[in-house]
Amino acid sequence: MAKAPVLTPQADDFPRWYQDLINKAELADNGPVRGTMVMRPYGYGLWERMQEELDARIKEAGASNAYFPLLIPQSYLTREAEHVEGFAPELAVVTRAGGKVLDEPVVVRPTSETIVNEYFSRWVRSYRDLPLLINQWANVVRWEMRPRIFLRTTEFLWQEGHTAHATSKDARDYAARIHRDVYADFMTDVLAIDVVLGRKTARERFAGAVNTLTLEGMMGDGKALQLGTSHELGQNFAKAFHIRYLSKEGTEELVWQTSWGASTRMVGGLIMTHGDDNGLRVPPRLAPVQVVVLAIKGDEAVLAQVRETAGRLGAAGLRVLVDDRTDTPFGRRVVDWELKGVPVRIEIGPRDLETGTAMLARRIPGGKEPVAVDALAGLLPTLLEEDQALLLRQSRDRRVSRTSEVSSVAEAAEAAGAGGWARIPWATLGPGGEAALAERGVSVRCLVAEDGSVPESDDAPGTVAVVARAY
Repeated sequence: MAKAPVLTPQADDFPRWYQDLINKAELADNGPVRGTMVMRPYGYGLWERMQEELDARIKEAGASNAYFPLLIPQSYLTREAEHVEGFAPELAVVTRAGGKVLDEPVVVRPTSETIVNEYFSRWVRSYRDLPLLINQWANVVRWEMRPRIFLRTTEFLWQEGHTAHATSKDARDYAARIHRDVYADFMTDVLAIDVVLGRKTARERFAGAVNTLTLEGMMGDGKALQLGTSHELGQNFAKAFHIRYLSKEGTEELVWQTSWGASTRMVGGLIMTHGDDNGLRVPPRLAPVQVVVLAIKGDEAVLAQVRETAGRLGAAGLRVLVDDRTDTPFGRRVVDWELKGVPVRIEIGPRDLETGTAMLARRIPGGKEPVAVDALAGLLPTLLEEDQALLLRQSRDRRVSRTSEVSSVAEAAEAAGAGGWARIPWATLGPGGEAALAERGVSVRCLVAEDGSVPESDDAPGTVAVVARAY
């Protein structure tokens, strides 16, 4: 009798496959309140690595980490009309605490523009205080009607950057720098996800922004996922919160601002971009565990060789874990590590001691072969870089092969409905065509220039709309 598959095959039911993988790979569970999630240690380990890599890039861009309160006076949100209107349906509001009704309701942080700008107004006095570049790692709450773990949850983790600048150009350039040098660099070089960089249409723009830059990735089922955004806020919040500075010329001026964020949604993107019917495949540069060394039997000699091999690999700079749980069947442990997507397994048993070899199994391209134990430390870094490049190439090939050039709303809707993306001239589509697509559950993910760069404006000549169904 054939053994039942651990996961629902992607081709049969992609959403079910996604939920199966999250459960079987022990990434997360549903929380007790609808729309919340519990991140299990392995899933949180992926997020910690994302934090580490992103945080280094954010600091390299000049921003410093700070922390602002979770609870925000409701009156703060009402100061910027478009902002509060955009977030009103998602707000969680506290009206009672300490056994009594509050004099003023407080909002559980949906995003921090309002409270950050209240303090920016206190901290900025002179041109010498600019640019002010702040980032925070935090949780936020947006009441979600259709939750899905990692992709859309009522509470999620993220980083949010907030900056103030002396000129419009400084703010625009900084938003673009975050978009390109922080987010795009991280997503392509570490997550190995091929992303399209573009600007949002007015319909899709962040509430209160004058421009939103986005990074869109194609998932395994052909849908799009927004993986990060960087916003030019103009002077909207500066006016609402009276953030002014004294210029070099002695005049009082309003600052120009940006905000930008990326969240635990990236974990969902990682799963849906690289996962296969055997589980997750984690890019080696991201992987919390790059190599797991398994003892096939519990012999002392085998265990000693496993630990010695792991020590050598760790000394070579690899992130290594020893699996010496020989009271658990070896086949079950192999399946567990396949599900978790650890890039390399090194399997050592009694026979390997006789030959001085170990079995090397590669999760990303697949395949197993015996390798001399003494050669592993020199060989693995090269193999891991090959696997990293392979994942990015597969991600890019999927996007290119499943993107169609179209010339009508009907063709764009058909391409998106068939599990792909469409590119259509924005001059042909326009806001009217965008609204027509929205009625069919299809959205303009971003606007790009013909050469793939980010256009300077929505109506720049040659602008192309990238159209898809999205998570």
